[in-house]
Amino acid sequence: MAEPPVIRVQGLRTKFGSQVVHDGLDLEVRRGEIFCVVGGAGSGKSVLMRTIIGLNRPAAGKVEILGQDRAGVDGAGWQRLEMRWGVLFQDGALFSSLTVAENVQVPLKEHTDLAPELIQEIVSLKIAMVGLPPDACTKYPSELSGGMRKRAGLARALALDPEILFLDEPTAGLDPIGAARFDSLILSLRQTLGLTVFMVTHDLDSLHAIADRIAVLVDKAVVIGTIDTLSRESHTWIRDYFHGPRARAAAPR
Repeated sequence: MAEPPVIRVQGLRTKFGSQVVHDGLDLEVRRGEIFCVVGGAGSGKSVLMRTIIGLNRPAAGKVEILGQDRAGVDGAGWQRLEMRWGVLFQDGALFSSLTVAENVQVPLKEHTDLAPELIQEIVSLKIAMVGLPPDACTKYPSELSGGMRKRAGLARALALDPEILFLDEPTAGLDPIGAARFDSLILSLRQTLGLTVFMVTHDLDSLHAIADRIAVLVDKAVVIGTIDTLSRESHTWIRDYFHGPRARAAAPR
């Protein structure tokens, strides 16, 4: 039998006041894949991710993550479940008053009883794992470039050895070389750590480089496929997105 999905969303309806963002949205994410979400401005890409990880409460529908129904998990159970995924928000979302090492320590101190010496070893390992130099440990977020802040945020997201990695626009604001290196890092981490990656993005280069499947948010729902299958869709926005000048520039030659 096929392995059950690590994320299953059924009939999701999300709204803020009278504004409906998602209506009848369904998707499944398979273990070990890099699943990317794209869509136009205001389509609810980040809202979808935040709803899956429990930061937004849906108006209707069902969200299952790692086999558990969000609605049926209590506070302590949800906290245990949260430890099984990591999140990288836009620009890293680091605590500005803490150094990089202290930022990475936060989930370890909050969720474990490990000795300080062991926490420091884990922090050093995670910072090296994302490609930051050792001297980054003592720097504050304001002393880092945008790309380094994202890598520091990624180290924190990986602190508890998660099964799922959620990424919100991870290459936004990076130059093409930095974005390509970040894509390569995600591929490498997926391979070495066995991660499932759920990535919100608008970066066509990233889709070509690392996406296994893509969910396009249109008309408050999703159309899911690969770049090849989505390129044959007739929906106007999807066609323009995958066949516009930026798409042609991003496509491998």
